[in-house]
Formats: sequence, C-alpha cells, structure tokens
Amino acid sequence: MHILLIEDQEKLADNIRKYLESEHYAVSVAHDGRIGFEKAMTLDIDLLILDINLPGLDGYRICTMLRQHKKSMPILMLTARAKQEEVIHGLNIGADDYLRKPFDLNELLARIRALLRRKSEEKQPMMTVGKLTLDTNTQEVRKGITRVNLSPKEYGLFEYLLRKRGSVQDRPSILEHVWGNRDDLLLSQTVDVHMATLRRKIGKSVIRTVPGKGYMIPA
Repeated sequence: MHILLIEDQEKLADNIRKYLESEHYAVSVAHDGRIGFEKAMTLDIDLLILDINLPGLDGYRICTMLRQHKKSMPILMLTARAKQEEVIHGLNIGADDYLRKPFDLNELLARIRALLRRKSEEKQPMMTVGKLTLDTNTQEVRKGITRVNLSPKEYGLFEYLLRKRGSVQDRPSILEHVWGNRDDLLLSQTVDVHMATLRRKIGKSVIRTVPGKGYMIPA
C-alpha cells in the first residue's frame, strides 16, 4: 500500500514515515501544499494523510481540489485545530477522517487501517495464486496453512503484483508503489534484489520476468 503524507513539520513527517514503513507501507512525503497536491494528482496512492496548515496550499484547498478532480483515495486530515466546526468543514469537503495533534502513532495506524479496510471493500481483501494466500487485513501470506515470513518490502512487492495480476509492471511503477520513489537508480537495483528473495520464499514460478519490461504474475 502506498501512502502520501503532506506535512510541513519535517521531524513529525519523518517520524510518521519511518513508523509506517516499519508497518509494511510505502510512504511518499511532501512538505509544501502545492508540491503535495501535484504528487496526489500524479502518484498511484492508496491513502492521503493531509495536514491542514501548509505553505503554498492549505489542506482544505487540497482536499477540495482533489475531490473536484474525482480523486477518490481516502483522506485522513491532521490538525492542531480543535473547533468542531472546522472538523465538520473538513468532512463536508471530502475528508474521510480527522486526527488532532498531538496524536499517538498507534492511533494513526489504527485510523489508516480502518480507512483502507473500507477501501478494500471495493477490492479483494484476500488474494490467492496457486497455494499462496495474501490477506490484506492481517498483512499475512500463507502457503497452505504455513505462514510465509516476508519483509515489509517483499510483502509490498507481492501485494502490488497480485493487485496488478495479468499486467506487466515496470521498475519505475514498482518503485513508486512499494518504495514511494520512481526515480532512484540505486533503488531500481534494489527491486531486483528483493524480487529474488521474494521468489525464493514463495516459489520461483509465481512471478514471471518479462525481459526488457518488468515483472508480472500471470492471470
């Protein structure tokens, strides 16, 4: 799952990013409202965490503009504001949930999981290929009844390719969705390394290499 975080407090943003990455999420970060809006419009993201007080464009404006452009990703708004009418305003313009600062990271994670569970009603919460089953609710992979221990990035790779099953995914697309960065050449090599370890764990025949194009799980 790919999360975009738009938060101008760099230390807070870095803490959130590190925590969510430890929980198997890919996280892209923007510290400016205009840059964040551009990322939200162009990146393939599953959820947006959006601060309200931002330079460039504030969170309310970003939320309004995204909904006007028919962007349907869940939006979790962060704010130090406590007035009920401000919370209501955010929900009325298209936000899905609200979290007041300061907050506990465990509560943030619980809110994220709840929003993604609602979104997963439109998708398959359980995905299978052969004897392998991936449960997006528990983020577990099993081969038969045996749990397959995957690292966060290995899990992200497997989930992404399963969701895109039947279509070839190139390295930039994989980097964007699993690492939150599509332009890092060193990470491009990392994709191949993680793919090799993932294959050893789930079976070499599950994921197909398409020379010159990328990777895919056949339909």
